[in-house]
Amino acid sequence: MCPRLLCAAQKKTLKSGSVALAQLTSGAGREGSWDSRWFPTAQPPLQPAARVPGMVPGPQASCQCFLLLLLLLLAAASPGPGRPRSAGFSLAGSWLLRSQDGSVALEGPVPGCVHSALLQRGLIQDPYYRFNDLNYSWISLDNWTYSKEFRTPFDFRKLQKVNLIFEGVDTVAEVLLNNVTVGKTDNMFNRYTFDITKEIRELNVIKLHFQSAVSYAAQQSEAHTGYRIPPECPEPVQKGACHVNFIRKEQCSFSWDWGPSFPTQGIWKDVRIEAYDICHLDDFTFTPVYVSSAREWNLKIEAYFDVVSSEPFGGQVTVSIPALQTHQLYDIELHPGKSVIPLLLNINKNTTVETWWPNGHGNQTGYNMTVIFKLEGGYHIEKLTKVYFRTIELIEAPISGSSGLSFYFKINGLPIFLKGSNWIPADSFQDRVTSDLLRLLLQSAVDANMNTLRVWGGGIYEQDEFYEICDELGIMIWQDFMFACALYPTDQAFIDSVRAEVVHQIRRLKSHPSIIIWSGNNENEVALADNWFSLPSSKFQIYIRDYVTLYVKNIREIVLAEDQTRPYIASSPTNGAESRAEGWVSRKPHDTHFGDVHFYDYQSDCWNWKVFPKARLVSEYGYQSWPSFSTLEKVSSAEDWYYNSSFSLHRQHHRIGNTEMLDQAAHHFKLPWNSDPLVMFKDTLYLTQVMQAQCVKTETEFYRRSQSEIVYGEGHTMGALYWQLNDIWQAPSWASLEYGGKWKMLHYFAQHFFSPLLPVGFEDDDVFFIYGVSDLHLDYKMALTVRVHRWNSLEPVCSHQTEYLVVKAGQAAPLYKEPVVELLKRCGQCTRQSCVISFDLTAGDELSSPTNYHFLSSLKDAVGLEKAQITAKITQQENVYSFELRTTAVAPFVWLDVGSIPGRFSDNGFLLTEERKTIIFYPWKSTSVTALEKSLRLISLADIY
Repeated sequence: MCPRLLCAAQKKTLKSGSVALAQLTSGAGREGSWDSRWFPTAQPPLQPAARVPGMVPGPQASCQCFLLLLLLLLAAASPGPGRPRSAGFSLAGSWLLRSQDGSVALEGPVPGCVHSALLQRGLIQDPYYRFNDLNYSWISLDNWTYSKEFRTPFDFRKLQKVNLIFEGVDTVAEVLLNNVTVGKTDNMFNRYTFDITKEIRELNVIKLHFQSAVSYAAQQSEAHTGYRIPPECPEPVQKGACHVNFIRKEQCSFSWDWGPSFPTQGIWKDVRIEAYDICHLDDFTFTPVYVSSAREWNLKIEAYFDVVSSEPFGGQVTVSIPALQTHQLYDIELHPGKSVIPLLLNINKNTTVETWWPNGHGNQTGYNMTVIFKLEGGYHIEKLTKVYFRTIELIEAPISGSSGLSFYFKINGLPIFLKGSNWIPADSFQDRVTSDLLRLLLQSAVDANMNTLRVWGGGIYEQDEFYEICDELGIMIWQDFMFACALYPTDQAFIDSVRAEVVHQIRRLKSHPSIIIWSGNNENEVALADNWFSLPSSKFQIYIRDYVTLYVKNIREIVLAEDQTRPYIASSPTNGAESRAEGWVSRKPHDTHFGDVHFYDYQSDCWNWKVFPKARLVSEYGYQSWPSFSTLEKVSSAEDWYYNSSFSLHRQHHRIGNTEMLDQAAHHFKLPWNSDPLVMFKDTLYLTQVMQAQCVKTETEFYRRSQSEIVYGEGHTMGALYWQLNDIWQAPSWASLEYGGKWKMLHYFAQHFFSPLLPVGFEDDDVFFIYGVSDLHLDYKMALTVRVHRWNSLEPVCSHQTEYLVVKAGQAAPLYKEPVVELLKRCGQCTRQSCVISFDLTAGDELSSPTNYHFLSSLKDAVGLEKAQITAKITQQENVYSFELRTTAVAPFVWLDVGSIPGRFSDNGFLLTEERKTIIFYPWKSTSVTALEKSLRLISLADIY
């Protein structure tokens, strides 16, 4: 063979080989971007030049050089055994949406939903505007198709397996790739992985044919012919859709008593393609374990692989936590199919592990951890994460002087009183829930001295960032599984879907220190026990069987297998261990001697603390109020701005809720009156917030002062989680944060009644008591100051400071006791109607409590209460604004409102007993003194009469 001819052929082959090499090493000539995991990091890109040193230049040597290079190129282009590699890319972005009949077609974002796409394209108004929840019901009743054309940015033929992965599909869809059905979805909470190795092409079309969630749920209910699964429909006042319990979807999306009906359709989380040889890491979890006998921390790590290799293969795993001087190396072996690699990391005993603490009890210390998998063939996976160390115990033990059992949590061995609220979805359209909004709402919980949120079972398992922020802020999470206020079917298809959902969610979430308990459902045990749905006695055992099948034999079984570090309860409320002993459905799940309690009473006078349950833990309670005018104004028109308008009645989803609010307020306040309908409306909104704040204050303070005592066998209350923290839209509800995050009066009150140090005043048989409540870790000697003011004087008529008292760590105990008659006689010229009491605790300059107060009579009967002239001088101080208030008289429930200017005040809704008081405004966006002055509305209770 002629060398010249050979070199000519060589040039041609080398040219094409160089192009292939360039594509392999740099990604040139492809659409989109490649995932960094495509090639093993142990295999650096080939360098064509100077591959074989010492070669003599010349035709023969040149050809030899070429042949060696060609072999290397072919090896790079055609991996053999032991050369794993992977590729991945996201399909998020713009998709085509089309209604079933094709009359509506538009581009829309993924992640997203049909409603949001229509809104962004200007085809509908804000779905929250006025009556649009009804006007736009057609969107949810239609069947929509999502489609997208995409080019595969790698040579899929060189990879063993290609998966299409949906992190979240809402909800019922058939998935087609290149006109081939690759899978179906029916669970909003599951992750779906479809093998598309045989269907993927260089140019592809993906389609999701959605079925209306409303029609699907109705079909599933109709197909369940053996016996009814109630409730069939929500109450008419909720204006919702039926049979939500037959679909694994956000239950409140079909409506609730605080939310609208928007049964969305769409791809609500990321969708991507993952391709790989040999294996793929599907899940990675880690949980801390403290071995008390050895006084050491371990970390249980689990790596879940999909192994496509036909033969087992080995490798090594390196786990390193530098700050804890911990470094361990493990030999592992992976087997074909689904393979789990368990690792136990022993933390260096010679280092001090700082534990994660709830807000108010310590730091949220976390440690950077690196886990590196080096597998045969040069496959390299690296995981960088943060790990936290803490222990959780749910204590259910006998209590001296009481029947029943305790129900409280220990974190790192310390009993913790749960202070907080209940979390619902922050929007009907999850694509509108941004990172900034989550942080704003969660930071507001921390700013109100909360340490716990219950993620309620009628919403969603929240996005990863929610839990990451809770880890960072020290917010403990009571995590429900997504079942609420209903019975559910237990046919095999439904159970299989639930099992996949539960496994996925536990593996996704269990590494978060913030989650302290798994709860099977919301209120379904009590629904059975109290027969909410009028079930026939002849079939009652069928429903008990279904309950145990779902929450015990399936969900509980999975929790025990997947996560041994947290307690599980089957329901909330529950009697806990007693419910288990009674076959999981107790005769009285709201027994105050066991477990947790939900309590609502809108008819009784909320100022009477004796109506509240002296329970072990109260995980739901509350009262409604309306949001501020500035929040409602965005979704209403002038004709809507009175209390009994069609809009006001439409927005109220709780039966007779508007009446209940005014009836509760009328116990102690005069109802507003003004000839100007708009002023009258604003004043009524304000009064509902006053009522709500004062009611929840009274109830929460009762629970906090009950933590250390047993009275007639009841007490040792160790948690108060009011209903609810946040709003899903602009409407009356039990929330303390309005839609978008504006603080209601209740949230400002929570900042005080959840304070780590709090004096609580109350009366019993005409005797006035003050308890000292402490969440602190140390005992303090403190002085209690009690002041009495007449309503018509800014000077206290008397003031008394006690000798130093010991306020004990983590306890509530009586500090002060005096008959009301003697107190009034001592102060002189005071009656119940003419005077008010305020009090606080101080330990010199070191520590002080908020100032609390006690009303001696209803304020509608107050004597001497006058309209105070309150002025505010606003000045800017760097990034905050100072409101210097001056008043001419004592003023209860002083309220500063700056309309739509986002931010919060340092205090609000307070009792003003001093001539001057300075309040700080923390803006969430840039503003100015002029804007604040223009927007400010400043009122107190007497101004609305």
